Amino acid sequence: MLSYPEARAALTHPDLRKNPEPALAALEAAGITSHKVGEGFGGSMLFSDPPDHTRLRRLVAPVFSGRRIGLLADRIQGIADELLDAMASRDEVDLVEAYCAPLPMTVICELLGVPVDDRAQFRAWSQSLVGLPTAAQRQDGLHFTRYLADLVDRKRTAPSDDLLSDLVAQHNQEDGRLSHVELIAMAALLVVAGHDTTVNLLGNAVVALLRHPEQADRLRARPDLIAGAVEEFLRFDSSVEQSTFRFAAEDLELGGVHIRRGDPVVVYLGAASRDAPQDDDGDPAGLDVTRSNARHVAFGHGIHHCVGAPLARIEASIAIGSLLRGFPALRPAVPLADLGWIPAGMMRGPLALPVRLHG
Repeated sequence: MLSYPEARAALTHPDLRKNPEPALAALEAAGITSHKVGEGFGGSMLFSDPPDHTRLRRLVAPVFSGRRIGLLADRIQGIADELLDAMASRDEVDLVEAYCAPLPMTVICELLGVPVDDRAQFRAWSQSLVGLPTAAQRQDGLHFTRYLADLVDRKRTAPSDDLLSDLVAQHNQEDGRLSHVELIAMAALLVVAGHDTTVNLLGNAVVALLRHPEQADRLRARPDLIAGAVEEFLRFDSSVEQSTFRFAAEDLELGGVHIRRGDPVVVYLGAASRDAPQDDDGDPAGLDVTRSNARHVAFGHGIHHCVGAPLARIEASIAIGSLLRGFPALRPAVPLADLGWIPAGMMRGPLALPVRLHG
């Protein structure tokens, strides 16, 4: 297991590449399913290296800048308020189904211009695409790709004020800045990465607060702590347990281990974040919402640092703060030890989170 400094070094190592195409045969021989070009995220910036990665990231980075995302704060707050109002008349809810999942799904679908009626199916596809690699996952990736291709065609015919229409316009430019395959892969990546990671960030944060109610009380008393607390939640229990595959372009040594050319490498982000040195003298194994400048690699590091990090941060700040204000008596409806969790893999989060809302 890599330490925090070693994980950061691995995430930026020039001889660890993201494009899986040269290793597809070896991966499949080992029973590992990867996203091929034209399927799911295949061809997206998640699985590309410079200069393609640089070009693709440049197209969407301005949309996810801190300034642009800040303009969405009122709408995110409105979505949170609508969901909390719908919950208020109930004594008990599954917080994942009622709040943690629909909030980021609504935000990313509105940003991309995905029709309301399609969002439940998007949720199912996104859960599949970040799960364990299987033949069924590949099939879901194909269905998702076909749907997005159809949606792109609709945006081409009738563009609107949304990110997907903007990406279609980039594809239509004569300089070929975005190929058709890259356009579909980019849309797939933005839907899933802009949704599922935040669902689990919210779920993990609430579980942590239910396990440490004194920390929830601190946030209620000091709402100004919420932005820093989100960094602590990311450090304490990351929603992204591990990175996607990287592949050694040359023989190299990492963390005292010899890695041969062509070998796949996975960085365990959650473990590295728990190992990160902190400025304060607090217990790194404990949750502390007052921790200043919590260090972590929950969003990755280097050129593949999550482009949607500003959106995830503001969604989490608004969603968690609003939940704590709205339901001061929030408590678990089942023993937290009995919660079911996403099967081991890239993501970590509760499958369901039954809570009681009122005293």
